Amino acid sequence: MLDYVRKNKAWTIAIVLIFLLAFWLRADFLTSVKHNISHDTKYYNEMVHRLLDKGIYSYKEEVPNARVTPGYPLFMTAMYLVADQIGVEPFPLIRWVQVLISLASLALMYMIAMQATKNKWVALLTIFVGAIYHPFIWTTGAVLTETLALFLLMGYLSMQLYAFRTQRKRDAALAGILLGLTVLVRAEFLPLFVPLYGLFLLQQWRQAKEERGPSKLAVFKKVALLGIITGLCLSATMLPWWIRNVVTLGEFVLTASQSNPFSAGTYPNKDYTDRIVPKPKEMSQEEYAWARLKAGFTTQTWTYVKWYTVGKLKYTYSHMFFGSGHSPIYHAYPNVAYLHILVVYSTIITLLGLLWRWRHPAAMLAVVIVIMSMIRLVFVPEYRYNFTVMPLFIILSTWLGVYVWQKLWAYARRGRAA
Repeated sequence: MLDYVRKNKAWTIAIVLIFLLAFWLRADFLTSVKHNISHDTKYYNEMVHRLLDKGIYSYKEEVPNARVTPGYPLFMTAMYLVADQIGVEPFPLIRWVQVLISLASLALMYMIAMQATKNKWVALLTIFVGAIYHPFIWTTGAVLTETLALFLLMGYLSMQLYAFRTQRKRDAALAGILLGLTVLVRAEFLPLFVPLYGLFLLQQWRQAKEERGPSKLAVFKKVALLGIITGLCLSATMLPWWIRNVVTLGEFVLTASQSNPFSAGTYPNKDYTDRIVPKPKEMSQEEYAWARLKAGFTTQTWTYVKWYTVGKLKYTYSHMFFGSGHSPIYHAYPNVAYLHILVVYSTIITLLGLLWRWRHPAAMLAVVIVIMSMIRLVFVPEYRYNFTVMPLFIILSTWLGVYVWQKLWAYARRGRAA
């Protein structure tokens, strides 16, 4: 490590300066604004006090439930205990810890960029953009799942890419554990490893064919074993949660029992006054949602098709996530939305290019974006849902930028040489 630093002093200094910039922006934000407390944060606060005072794990209720996964509430509980021991308020402590988590996420983004593109300039620009991207700054002040979920997701993806490279069982197991921890914070990432292993299998089949390597069956067995190990370790990480739900609630809950996001997603353009079908009093919220979908796709087909494709995608990705809100609004530089728009739209070009270069390691990042976007289509669209995949957008966007710059530079050099 020390030898690398000595041989790459300028590079190391650049990385250190970017991390110092990232820390300064986050610290300046935390100390210069008044932070709003969202409804979710209030419910989390009540939940933690209920857990500490009465030993009851429940969200919005006084009786045990499984309406939210336990990752973030337990993180908050640990912070409350630490805050009590050192004599400080828990919310400021959580925010400062989230600053450190955000910086760790930048380091993981650097690693993923190197693993996916094998280009150090892409990695450097990725962490620079990540350092100044405002949602990554704003969310450090929000006592919500986003900062922790992003860190764990980046940790899982980095380990998964590493496991694909080494093809070691131990690395596949660690990837499963990290994915399990991610799911315990944000449940929607549960099926993510399946399509990733599917693409990895296709890549390995193509590689074996080109190199006249092992048979398709042999490759399948090896990849399937790694995938099973990841799945089993994911399940082992989730197992205490499953056991708790069976013992305490008398039912198996895979992730969480809250169905509001699915039900709310059945209202085109988020028009909650829409009553396409009447709701009988005895009908549950989930049953009513399915009734709305059936009626919507039958009687208002184009409206519902548009809403469940481009409508929700546009709503999800067209704006930045602002965290819990704060005042006065914090801008480290003017026109902050332009960076978000540039990253999102330039990434579309990269995604289209990866359709032809699907054997490239960066295709794994494209799969994550596509799969998570498809999962989002099931639920109500919110700006906050773009947050956890924005690091991948940034990596693919900077990769495109570096590629275009290198092509233009090479063209200019050939022109001067001629």
